[in-house]
Amino acid sequence: MKNLNRKLPALLITAILVYLFPSLAGGSSAIYSAVVLIAIFAVMSYGLDVIMSDLGEVSLAHTVFFATGAYTTALLATETSVGSWVTLAASMAMALLVALAIGLVTLRLREFVFSLVTYAVAVVAMTLAANWDFLGGSDGIRGIPTFDLSFAGLSLTASNDQELWPYAFAMLVITIYLVDRFRHSYLGAAAMMTHLNPRLATMMGVSPAHVRLQVFLLSAPISAAAGWMYAYQRAYLSADVLDVYFLILMLTAVVLFGRRQLLGPLAATALILVQEKFFSLGGYFDKIILGSVLIVTLAFFPKGLMGLFHHLYRPGRKKTADMQLTHTTTETSN
Repeated sequence: MKNLNRKLPALLITAILVYLFPSLAGGSSAIYSAVVLIAIFAVMSYGLDVIMSDLGEVSLAHTVFFATGAYTTALLATETSVGSWVTLAASMAMALLVALAIGLVTLRLREFVFSLVTYAVAVVAMTLAANWDFLGGSDGIRGIPTFDLSFAGLSLTASNDQELWPYAFAMLVITIYLVDRFRHSYLGAAAMMTHLNPRLATMMGVSPAHVRLQVFLLSAPISAAAGWMYAYQRAYLSADVLDVYFLILMLTAVVLFGRRQLLGPLAATALILVQEKFFSLGGYFDKIILGSVLIVTLAFFPKGLMGLFHHLYRPGRKKTADMQLTHTTTETSN
């Protein structure tokens, strides 16, 4: 808590600068579109981050939770005309139910088999979304109404990316805060213990199966909330929300700067989206670049860019320490 209090002024200044960045950068519609999508996809990635970084499992089904939030929002908003508070609550509740169903089956498995089964879940979900008329089928769901969080006579609506940015920013800040609190909680410590030494966790009275399920249930509403806002931002939804692109984006966001880097998924998502929005080489080439970045990171920098930085920094620090030790020894001898 003391460290947080010392860092609070710097964090507040950083948050204010990030919030004001779109207007300072010119305030064009392209810039607002980019920052809103960065916030949405970063939140989506944080859902996977707590699974990969804290549990040590590679879930390939987190696009399902993102899509669950988006589809629940789209169906409720178009069929019942309820407000965005209701669709948010429904999206998170539905994601919890889906996560519970998936988790009870898949979390009994480990590592490669777990990843394989979760990927199969994602494939089944995409097939259903593309062919089930209830979910719009190949035509998708159109006419999603305006984002509306109004309550008690206070009008809180957004009809374009510039108006949506404050809400996307707030969602991002809340998500980062919750992930940070999770990592400083008992559940976060139990998750790391389960990841690093399941036998020791069991000896200390921690149930690895229960911990895995709880973290899985924590992660699902995070990605679902991103899907909730994505549906309003796009105003149209189809099965491509389950496309492998979103999976690769999430995986890259988690590993690019290294696991358990609180701002890592945000920074990685920003780099990816800036390249795609402002330095695009075309849709197919952008996907090739994204996939290549993931491959290179996993193959050559398994600890991410921060791990590479630490590797380069430590030898210099060690060399400086050795020089100081030699200098001290020489002076002592004299």
